[in-house]
This record gives sequence, structure tokens and C-alpha cells, in this order.
Amino acid sequence: MHLTSNPADWYAARAAGIAAYLVLSTVVTLGIAMGGKASIPRWPRFAVEDVHRFGGLLVGTFISIHVIAIAIDSFLPFTISELAVPFTAHYRPLPVGLGVAAAELLLALAITNRYRGRLPYVFWRRAHYLNFAIWLAATAHGVTMGTDRSAPWMVALYAVAVGSVSAALWWRVALARGAGWTRQASLLAGAGGAALVAFVALGPAAAHPKVWNAAAFSDTLNGRILSQQRASTAVVSMAGNGSGGQRVLVRADLLLTSTSSERTSLQIEYLPSGDRCLGTVDSVRPQGFDGTCHTSDGSQRRIHAQWRLVGQGALSGVVTSRSA
Repeated sequence: MHLTSNPADWYAARAAGIAAYLVLSTVVTLGIAMGGKASIPRWPRFAVEDVHRFGGLLVGTFISIHVIAIAIDSFLPFTISELAVPFTAHYRPLPVGLGVAAAELLLALAITNRYRGRLPYVFWRRAHYLNFAIWLAATAHGVTMGTDRSAPWMVALYAVAVGSVSAALWWRVALARGAGWTRQASLLAGAGGAALVAFVALGPAAAHPKVWNAAAFSDTLNGRILSQQRASTAVVSMAGNGSGGQRVLVRADLLLTSTSSERTSLQIEYLPSGDRCLGTVDSVRPQGFDGTCHTSDGSQRRIHAQWRLVGQGALSGVVTSRSA
């Protein structure tokens, strides 16, 4: 269970994922052009090959950052097994699984490239076609899972990437078959690919972002309680995750005496922004509390938490918030 968060983790995961996809699309486009004996003006072929190879290393680096940032981020806490085994994630298993599969296929392809000189050329050549599977899986992962997938700038990036790969692939196929109107057909294929991905990103796979730092929400609360009994008092600390319309981390320290309870600290942390609402617990119930907290902009919010114990100090309940 994550009890701390840092919005930098979330932003790093998003930025690295986008960068990895754009570099991957560039590498795939260059690979298609090289396979089709293309010549880039003023660029010798060895230079194109070096860019292609260096691009592959960049993709691997950005994907590593993307995965590590997601692993340590608390907005969508994944287990190690969920990040290693495709389609086992508790959250949106298909889109997440496509991303995991793309990363692992890329690793397999990197291994074949590392030992290219020891492998039969035919095997290496066929294995290299994994680039298309990786790119397709990465595209589907980003279009259906990416936080910014429906933002105009992100849709434009997807359209350019898909359009470029589609145009290059059509050009190579048409050139190999000696078909006429190669340039026109490639442009049409690129435009069609760009239009298709824009339709999917803005239509069936459109993102519906949650409210940022919602003042009013009601979410499922899961966490743990730690208590220390004394002669006449009990110190109770509860920490939990609220998951629902507004992801939050909840921390409250309760000091109970034999006749009353004292006002103690309360902290609500909103995810993924990392903004905090700090305050005090006003009243305590056997399995819950009410409190008041203030956000960084000065607004006041009333927090209500109610739970039941589910064994070994674990709790399950509901946390709600409203403007005071």
C-alpha cells in the first residue's frame, strides 16, 4: 500500500511513455525506409543506420523510465507481477497488458540485435519484424490507456506517427511490387491511418478525466489501523487509500481517553496532483471519524470516514468529502 506520493512520478511516467512512442515510431519509419532501399538526401546509409540503432536504445531507456515511474507512483499502484506478466493487471488489463507485451517484445528484439552476428541472418531478419507488433501494441496501449490520449496535441502526435508509418509501409509494398502511383497511394495511406487513429482517440477510446482535487467526493476506503493501548488512553493511527472518482491518501492520528477524544492531526493527499488538505479530527466514533482540513489554496473541507475491521488491523469502508 502506498502512503506517500509525488506528482513528479506521474508526470515522469507520462512524459517517458510519450517520448518512447514517438521515438519508436521514428525508428519503425526509418527501418521501413532502409528496408526499401530508400535514400535520404545528404544522409549516407551508414548514418541512417546509426540513427536507427541509437533510436532503439532511446526507446529502451524511455520505456524503462516509464515502467519504473509507474511502479513507484501511488496513483495506480501496480504489483511487480502485474508489470511483468501481460494482461494480469487489476486495472484495465487489456490496455495495460498491451503495453507490457510491447515492452517485453522490445527486450526480446534487443537481445536478437545484440547477438546478430551469432544468429542466422534469416532468423534475425524475421525476428526484426517484431518491430511492427511492438509498434502496433504500443499504439493501441497509448490510444486506449494514455492519460492525455484525447488532448488535441496528443491526438495530433498520434496522427503524425500513425500517418508516417502507414505511408512508409504502403510506399515500401508498392515499390516492391512495381506498382504505379506510389507517392499518391502512400499519401492516401498516411492520411487514412492518421484519420483512423484520430477517430479512435476522440471517439470509442476517448478519455474522461477525473476531477482534479475534487472538493466533494465519496470513495471506497481501504487501509490499516495501528493502536497502542495505555492505562487510560489509546493512540490509534489509520492510513488508507481512497479509490474512486478522486484518488486520495488518508492519514489520521486519534488520541482516545477513557472519557473523551482529543483533536489530533488529519491529512488528505489528492492524487495525482500531490496537493494536501491538512487539518484536525473533530470527533471520533468506534469505527470512524469526522474532521476538518484546509487545502493549499485556503479552502476548507469536511471529511467523514466510516469503516469496519476485516481482520489483522485491516479496514474497509468509505471516505467522503464536502466543502465546508
